[in-house]
Amino acid sequence: MLKLLGIALAVLVGLALLLKWRRPVWYWLSFGVTLAVVRVAFRYAAVMEACHLTVPASRMRRALARWMKKPVPQQRVPRLLWIRPTRTGLRLRIRLWPGQDAFEFAAASDRLRHSFAVHQVTSREIKPGVIEIALTGYDVLKRVQMPAVTDRGLLKIPLALVEDGGVHYRDYREVPHAITVGATQSGKSVTQRTVIKELAAQPVALVGIDCKKIELGPFARRFSALADNPDDAMELLEALVGRMEITYDTIRREQRISADTPDGEIAANIWDLPEDLRPIPIVVTIDEIAELALSTKKNDPRRDRIVKALVRLAQLGRAAGIFLDIYGQRFGSELGDGITMLRAQLTGRMVHRVNDESTAKMAFGDISPHAVFAATQIPNSRRGMAVVGYSTGEWVRIRTPHTTMRQAVAACNKHAHLAPDLPELARFRPLLDLAPVEAPAVTEAA
Repeated sequence: MLKLLGIALAVLVGLALLLKWRRPVWYWLSFGVTLAVVRVAFRYAAVMEACHLTVPASRMRRALARWMKKPVPQQRVPRLLWIRPTRTGLRLRIRLWPGQDAFEFAAASDRLRHSFAVHQVTSREIKPGVIEIALTGYDVLKRVQMPAVTDRGLLKIPLALVEDGGVHYRDYREVPHAITVGATQSGKSVTQRTVIKELAAQPVALVGIDCKKIELGPFARRFSALADNPDDAMELLEALVGRMEITYDTIRREQRISADTPDGEIAANIWDLPEDLRPIPIVVTIDEIAELALSTKKNDPRRDRIVKALVRLAQLGRAAGIFLDIYGQRFGSELGDGITMLRAQLTGRMVHRVNDESTAKMAFGDISPHAVFAATQIPNSRRGMAVVGYSTGEWVRIRTPHTTMRQAVAACNKHAHLAPDLPELARFRPLLDLAPVEAPAVTEAA
């Protein structure tokens, strides 16, 4: 009997080790989560005290102990409200004592990671006096597996997996314009393909500027306009500015502001317009910003017109339904006048692996020095891994799932009939040498 138990135990341990090596998700759900819950439950008080996350006993208890000549009361441990297992780790909800704040737990995240023997620890404030600590049981960014069910919507797409097991979304209505920076072979193209693949199935117009002529060309079936040289790019951007001004005129006509007009009927952007008048939203993808902004001439009229149009679109395009996705290896003042002004309008900041610290500072220098350091620590072997910074100073590590060129092209060809004909951009419509797609193109409502 003991021999059979020994064999069964050996098989169980071997299975656990095999799953931990080959299928970390299965290992966590079958073995890891139970061990982690037991570890946290037994170590919680000792870990809080060792990490200096406790507070002294109340003055009344200490005075009472002195009066009764008893030992000094122990430090008070933050109250653990509940432990909730997740697909990738655990979440702890903790109530703080007076005098504690969320920053103390954020600063102690590395010590908590070692104490609880988990891969990653992050914390966030739920409400005053309550925080939530997310413990990640394994390296979820080593092999990216997106959840089967994600929260999708118009102009909201799942883009990458966050280091705590959550999903990072690109929501254009919340963050209208973004810049993605990274060195060669860092994964910018993979991120770009993922964005285009996800947007291809939505009722939006895709516009591209690709002066390298190799990145966006394969997706031409789904693009309503495409420019592959600086001259065409200048005219395309100015045409978008003209469309933006026409859209604002439409919004102004529909406002109908008077003393008896309800606030809910006053239009302030395209989403307040009736569906039959609402222009189709446009996502503009610029593959390499340096090809447009960098010029060998001291005074280049074409370059100045390009930057001026980009700044206007970044400042005013959101309400008109025009959104910018800009990609580049660097995005600093060396690109010339106006770049700093343009960068200030780009709320979304994503940095892949960079070759120098100054490149990360261009994106995160005004957000968080910790994000700058994290961006410089991305290894060469982690293509697609990036750091995303927010204007609040917060930042997270993410990694985009590997999207091949063939997968992105297949999605664009499948949904080519969704590419709308935009009259203002008709001369920039890609000319296709391939056989036409059977489904007709969507024409924007007048």
